[in-house]
Amino acid sequence: MIRWFLNRRFRSFEKEFDYDLTYARDILDADLQGISYLSHIGKAANYRKDVPLDAWYAAKIAATLSEDCGPCTQLVVTMAERAGVGPAALRAILADDERSMTPDSALGFRFAQAVMRRNIDEADTLRAEIVKRWGRRALVSLAMAISTSIVFPNLKYALGHGRACTKVRVAGAEAPLAHRESLA
Repeated sequence: MIRWFLNRRFRSFEKEFDYDLTYARDILDADLQGISYLSHIGKAANYRKDVPLDAWYAAKIAATLSEDCGPCTQLVVTMAERAGVGPAALRAILADDERSMTPDSALGFRFAQAVMRRNIDEADTLRAEIVKRWGRRALVSLAMAISTSIVFPNLKYALGHGRACTKVRVAGAEAPLAHRESLA
């Protein structure tokens, strides 16, 4: 009964976001407890307090791009669009065009990149700015956004469901995408 219910939720999510959850079905088929653990990561991925929406999504997208430039990135972009992040902001984030980002987006984006590159000095400076602007809960929000955003692409690749780079769309149109290696 639980598997039936979860598969029904998976189909609904797939339809809503045009996103393939075959990897989640593989986990569910192998071990119900595994999918339960994955749901906890999903809850952590939604933690956002005191940080502006565009900064939070900029961090999520930057982190996701460090591991994926395909369906996972598209999913985060779609979620950002539905949450109210504007198309211009999303295009700027995807193109790694800080000049076109809002100051909040740029801070979230740069912080995520510094963390993903393990640039400790830059991360320290940006972390202090985040705490100064928005407080410690905002920092925790961004840390959770960055950390959880890399889990799903890596999980998919580990299970054999990773995909090569694909076109990412914003507001129905293909968006320029900074090459994945630029984040390394």
